[in-house]
Amino acid sequence: MKTTTEEKALLLPPAFEENWQGFPEPLFILRKKLYIKAKREPKFRFYALYDRIYRQDVLAAAWALVVRNGGAPGVDGVSIGEIRTAPNGERVFLEEIQKALKEKRYKPQAVRRVMIPKANGGERPLGIPTIRDRVVQTAAKLILEPIFEADFLESSYGFRPKRSAHDALAAIKGLVSKGNTAVYDADLKAYFDTIPHDKLLACVEMRVSDRSVLRLIRMWLKAPIQESSGSSNLPQGKRKEGTPQGGVISPLLANLYLHWLEKRFFALDGPAWFARAHIIRYADDFVILAKFIGPRLVRWVEDTVEGWLGLTINRDKTSIRNLGRDGESFDFLGYTFRYKTGLYDETKRYLSVEPSRKACAREREALRGLINAQRTYVPIAELVTRVNRQVKGWGTYFGRFHQGARFQGLNYFLRHRLVKHLKRRSQRPVRPPNGMTWYGFLYKHLGLIRL
Repeated sequence: MKTTTEEKALLLPPAFEENWQGFPEPLFILRKKLYIKAKREPKFRFYALYDRIYRQDVLAAAWALVVRNGGAPGVDGVSIGEIRTAPNGERVFLEEIQKALKEKRYKPQAVRRVMIPKANGGERPLGIPTIRDRVVQTAAKLILEPIFEADFLESSYGFRPKRSAHDALAAIKGLVSKGNTAVYDADLKAYFDTIPHDKLLACVEMRVSDRSVLRLIRMWLKAPIQESSGSSNLPQGKRKEGTPQGGVISPLLANLYLHWLEKRFFALDGPAWFARAHIIRYADDFVILAKFIGPRLVRWVEDTVEGWLGLTINRDKTSIRNLGRDGESFDFLGYTFRYKTGLYDETKRYLSVEPSRKACAREREALRGLINAQRTYVPIAELVTRVNRQVKGWGTYFGRFHQGARFQGLNYFLRHRLVKHLKRRSQRPVRPPNGMTWYGFLYKHLGLIRL
């Protein structure tokens, strides 16, 4: 497809410059046009979006994304596999959704809530909409995303197309390297569960005036929550805050709400000007970096987040650090930032960005679970395959920056744990062939991979 003069002048971001997600061409063009319109006219409110959400190509693309992401069934118990294997299943399923949307009969079902473990040992709620609701939410996201993307700032990285946690980490590394060593490391308490509906909808209405689309979003926000036990709390229409984690539309809405924190941050009376500060945000996690962080900046954050946005700062987990001091560090997205002295020249210091101790501890725990001495029934080849899959995934995320001793320590732990397991297999303990060390046996014979 040819690039128009208007598109060239606009310098489209990668997410809308090329069809990297493989959308049908009409949908890709529609998303690009929505982005260009929103970018060209920052105050324009879109009034005709609903009929685009139930377009056949949009629903088909939404269904493909839901299938790709997988996931458990919702409260109705209907799985993706059941829909696909039913006679004319996908076609009938999408036609019924399209008809319900077109006739404005669509209403979301309750969201099934399950508790999943957190890294710190606690639990957090995860909302699981039905497959039907996930498709409609995905279709709405396909239409709304380019509009809000045109407004989002460069300082935001989470849950955005063609942006990643590594991009956020690289941005922080660059800012710290330029002398912004004072860090306000923020933590919001139960962010997704406490977003005020009225303020969130006001943010949506800044760009969307289509009442049918706004009605969809209201229904999703107020959909009842059904616990795993089957009980339902807060019936529809009573909930006034929160957007369940696990909903397809939730990350976009959550990004939109905190976008206004960044807008005020860069305003003429914000910290970007009075403190020469910088903000990097990944979903609800954000850090503020500057050469100095004083009481005025802290007061601004508290007044804006709690007074204006109606959220809560978790002061037990929020801290101010200065990497310019010896031994100071801070963690973000599983990585630890700190300055270290050179190995061969102690007068030189370098910025280390390496896996945090908590991230390494979680990986050791995951490896313990895989290499459990009691699971002797798992064939050795299958066990090594599972371990390699875990190690490769962890290494892909944590191998982007400085690796150092953290990787070496995990490699040693894995070797020690696996050797111990192989020696203790109850039915048939394993030993290396004559003349081969355990090191060679694990890495060359069994194919264990190293970090």
